[in-house]
Amino acid sequence: MNSIVFFEFAKRNVKIHWLRSLLATLGIIIGVATITSMGILGNGLVLSISDSLSTVGDTIIVSPHSGGGIRVGGASTDYITDRQVEQITRAVTPNLAIPIYSGGSRMKVGSKDTAGVIYGIPSSDIPSLLELDQGAYIRGSSGAMVGAQFARENNLIVGSRITVGDKGTLRVVGILKERGMGFDINPDYGIVVDSKWFEQAYNRTSGYDMVIVKVGDINTIEEVKDSVDKALNRRETVVDVIDTKAILETILTAFSQISTFTLAIGGISLIVAGVSILNIMMMSVTERIKEIGIIRSIGTQRREVLMMFLYEALILGVIGAAIGGGLSLLGGWAISALLLNTTQYLLVPSSLVYILYGMGFGIATALLSGFYPAWKASNLNPIEALRHE
Repeated sequence: MNSIVFFEFAKRNVKIHWLRSLLATLGIIIGVATITSMGILGNGLVLSISDSLSTVGDTIIVSPHSGGGIRVGGASTDYITDRQVEQITRAVTPNLAIPIYSGGSRMKVGSKDTAGVIYGIPSSDIPSLLELDQGAYIRGSSGAMVGAQFARENNLIVGSRITVGDKGTLRVVGILKERGMGFDINPDYGIVVDSKWFEQAYNRTSGYDMVIVKVGDINTIEEVKDSVDKALNRRETVVDVIDTKAILETILTAFSQISTFTLAIGGISLIVAGVSILNIMMMSVTERIKEIGIIRSIGTQRREVLMMFLYEALILGVIGAAIGGGLSLLGGWAISALLLNTTQYLLVPSSLVYILYGMGFGIATALLSGFYPAWKASNLNPIEALRHE
């Protein structure tokens, strides 16, 4: 018999037992919507973390060795000396090595008291490290540039004045673009001044808190890192040399694992849906034993009976997957807005592909759950099936 006939038999049975079919389809809908929404959330989480990290793997951070990794300056007497800066500069040539001072201070903006981090950077190197949003870069040792968040919180504009503790007053010459969390420096909540001003204000002549190396060719980052390590750590560990590419990869790997875990949680609901379809299909086989006996007695092959019941499972799976895939967009939007406070990652290809994955898993679950009942139906003895009451 033509396979279209058996497909029509499957459609008929779905319509006749519409309530039971609806409940089975509902399980697939919930399962697909859940696993897809979780996938979209996990992918959005990875993309959000990736975007919030300002460094893109082209930076090497050299800091004084203290056994604890990267240290914010001002909390230790260990610094990178001018001689070590020269060694680093020679080791990384032609890449740029930028020595950094860092500290913190109470500040005053008008009558408002506040606090923030202060970075001292050679004015000529600032454009290579930080992007300008408004105003101009520092020229010479006067003036300051402020981070985006610091400017917003304190209503600062170009031309505003900031009193830094008892160190003096600085005029804001520029506002930096928001940089996000970084592995090297985080100027969003602070100010940037010229190195010479920092040295005079804080009486710092003994060394720097860190050196940032901007690597032009990311493929040479390991080579540059090894050059710094060999130049300064030949006899003992004097500095810690960390490349942000490795840190970034580690963090993204961790969040990818979290994403996979959320998918596994969503997959539990599909397992429940599969059990529901298995139960419903078994009931369908039991109720239609005599019908199976009749169609087998007129020459229908076992394979055709098997396909008839698989078609029924396929119909349930396709309908449930289609509806679940559509609802997952709404679910992904809601869960992203609630947990990530943004929906900008909803329609990116790496998120939308989870809809296809979810629908595919939903259909596969329906077929796998329907296979045993279909196999059982196809292997019924026609004579015994006709005698069944």
